[in-house]
Amino acid sequence: MTHLPESLLAGYREFMDGRYESERYRTLATEGQKPETMVIACCDSRAAPETIFNANPGELFVVRNVANLVPPYEPDDKRHATSAALEFAVQALRIKHIVVLGHGRCGGISAALNPMLEPLSPSDFIGQWMSQISAAAQAVAGNDAMTQSERQTALERISVRLSLQNLRSFPYVAALEDGGKLSLHGAWFDISSGELWAMDPATGDFERPA
Repeated sequence: MTHLPESLLAGYREFMDGRYESERYRTLATEGQKPETMVIACCDSRAAPETIFNANPGELFVVRNVANLVPPYEPDDKRHATSAALEFAVQALRIKHIVVLGHGRCGGISAALNPMLEPLSPSDFIGQWMSQISAAAQAVAGNDAMTQSERQTALERISVRLSLQNLRSFPYVAALEDGGKLSLHGAWFDISSGELWAMDPATGDFERPA
C-alpha cells in the first residue's frame, strides 16, 4: 500500500530521471518565479496549458477552473479563487500577458447548454458557477439553425470573449492595459485535432495563427 496512486509515483520517477532540471529548479527556488504570461484555463485534464505551449517550469502562471471563466470584479466577503490568482499575477508578479484559453468539448460549457442533464443540476456548484454565462448559453441553445456541436463550439468561444470583458472590470487590469503595460489575449484549443485558434482583438474572431 502506498500513499499515492502508483501511476503518479511512476510518473514522478520518470520526471526525476529525465525531466527534472535541478539547476533550473534551484534557481526558481532561490530567485522566485518571474513568469511573463498568465494563462486562465479549464480544469479539463486534456487541455493543460503547460503541455499545449510546451512551457518550462516558471514560464507560465496558470489558474484553472471549470470552463476557464473569469468572474467580474466583485470585492466582497466571499471567496474568489480566480480573482485572487489574478490579483497576485498582476499586482505581485507584474505579468505582461493574460491569455484566456478555451477548448473544445468542454464539460462546463456542455453543462451550461444543458443545465438539467444528470448528474449535475443548476443548484449544484457547477450550475452556480456556469450561471455567469447563462444569458449567452440560453441564446446559443435556442438557435435551432446550429447543430449541437456548433452550439458547443460557439459558446466555448463566446465564453472566452466574456471572460476578457470581465478581466477589464478589474481596475488594475484596465489601467495597465490602457497604459500599454499589460495585454489580454483569447485562444481556443481543439482537443481532437491539436489546432490552436487565437482571437483577433479587433474583431473577436478566432483564427489559426500563421
